[in-house]
Amino acid sequence: MSYGKFAYLYDQLMEDAPYDSWVELISQKVEKFSISGKKLLDLACGTGQLSIRLGKQGYEVTGVDLSGDMLAVAQAKAEQNGLRIPFYQQNMAELEGFGEFDIIGIFCDSLNYLETESEVQATFQRVHGHLKDDGLFIFDVHSIYKMMQIFMNQTFAENDEEISYIWHSYQGEYPNSVEHDLSFFVLDEATEKYDRYDELHFQRTYPVESYEGWLRECGFELLEVSADFEDTAPGSQAERIFFICRKSAVTKGK
Repeated sequence: MSYGKFAYLYDQLMEDAPYDSWVELISQKVEKFSISGKKLLDLACGTGQLSIRLGKQGYEVTGVDLSGDMLAVAQAKAEQNGLRIPFYQQNMAELEGFGEFDIIGIFCDSLNYLETESEVQATFQRVHGHLKDDGLFIFDVHSIYKMMQIFMNQTFAENDEEISYIWHSYQGEYPNSVEHDLSFFVLDEATEKYDRYDELHFQRTYPVESYEGWLRECGFELLEVSADFEDTAPGSQAERIFFICRKSAVTKGK
């Protein structure tokens, strides 16, 4: 999926996203599980919002994303912030050639953009192969409750002077999946008219037990499963599920 024009508007549309909460969670887990190294891979890094924040926290960040447009925005922002962060275009399910990291993260529900179970499993395998022994894997996904009860058949809209959007969500082809049909309208200051852009985004999630099983099959030790930036187990109405995993040294070569 190419984000096209959406990549250049993404930061404005996502300005209320709790990026600082992700950074705080990462730092807490790194300290809690005694990760001494600072080499971090930000998979599906998008426009670099977290990559840049983590770089400022002293992490040695590498960013990977499928969208060249997103990466162009991320690179420009990193340079503006005086950070030397390498960004690469690659599919996370086909990740290769990056060596090993102390920490790998797939944040902001990016894993939900993979269409099939096999792609999720392949991603876990690739992550496992790029982690150092005892390295930490952190990711979050939308819950089934959020997909089916909050997104499903809903319309969201925002009316702003510079950017407005209409966002329809409806049942996707697969179980526990939704398609997001977005139309956004961007003010062209030269003409004082609005340009329209359309995007179709797909997301799919799975039961917590499925993620846990796939992680263990790949050789991960599951350290924590929590919800909504809290150190509590996911309840029936949890919206965002966090998985904290470790590549145990005894699983090397699996």
